Amino acid sequence: MNSADASRRQAGLIAAMPAVFVLIWSTGFIVARFGMPHAGPMGFLAWRYALSMAAFLVWIAWARAAWPRGRAQWAHLAVAGVLMHAGYLGGVWAAVKAGIGAGTSALIVGFQPLLTALWVSATGAEHRIAPRQWLGLALGLAGLLLVVGRKLDVGEVTPLNFALAVGALLAITIGTLYQKRRVQPCDVRTANTVQLGAALVVTAPLAWWEDLPMQVNAEFVGAMAWSVFGLTLGGSSLLYLLIQRGAATRVTSLLYLVPPTTAVMAWFIFGEPLGLQVLAGMALTALGVWLVVRTPAPAAALLPASSAIGAGPTPSTKETP
Repeated sequence: MNSADASRRQAGLIAAMPAVFVLIWSTGFIVARFGMPHAGPMGFLAWRYALSMAAFLVWIAWARAAWPRGRAQWAHLAVAGVLMHAGYLGGVWAAVKAGIGAGTSALIVGFQPLLTALWVSATGAEHRIAPRQWLGLALGLAGLLLVVGRKLDVGEVTPLNFALAVGALLAITIGTLYQKRRVQPCDVRTANTVQLGAALVVTAPLAWWEDLPMQVNAEFVGAMAWSVFGLTLGGSSLLYLLIQRGAATRVTSLLYLVPPTTAVMAWFIFGEPLGLQVLAGMALTALGVWLVVRTPAPAAALLPASSAIGAGPTPSTKETP
């Protein structure tokens, strides 16, 4: 394969990353529904973090990946890890355990692009949000409400599970902005390992405190395997790469596609209704995301070749949210 073919293949892989990320990330809410009957949320997540770290360490040793340099970067990665793993996942899984539906939790967390856009617009730290992008964000929000809004009226939302889901929303929003501002580009595998270690330190005591039995069966093992290899090694790594080089509004706007995708998966797997209202919401959401991300990108590509999984550390770009 010559260099031109290799470059085209690399460009194709980079272009596919957002779509692959949305598909993988959407399964997180489905996995939560599969796993929750068989374990406490903190216990499941603690094992997920530990097993994911073990998998990453094997990968790191095989590839001889470079670790982050300096105590400050380790500290920033740890803070981002606590927010984006322990805070976000802990909140979502605890909310599902407390009775909220997968679609409703996806809807609440789906407000992240709007919060991110409001933040970067108010602070002027990244760029001004164009009128077309505001329209896209509004259409995306309307689409989310159509997709799962009807579930808010059937009694599945309580003050407890709503507060847990909102906590997850705040954690992933703050964590995304913090990582974009503070974490310098480095190898995604070692960065994720540091973040998972910090999340495990926070989650393990909570797992011990909840003291819920863990039932190891085929459904539990399948949910755990996908959580480790699909969601953590795959989805979290893709999110890290997207945040590392992409504008915060453009990256988080992809999360508007997660609730509609989750709704389709829940219809296929669990038989949840998928009517005209949901389909209309999906169309609005897709249009909203297109309006947000079609704005011309900065001179540098969203994900240059040097940011691919397996690449070494890259220089800091000073792109801050």
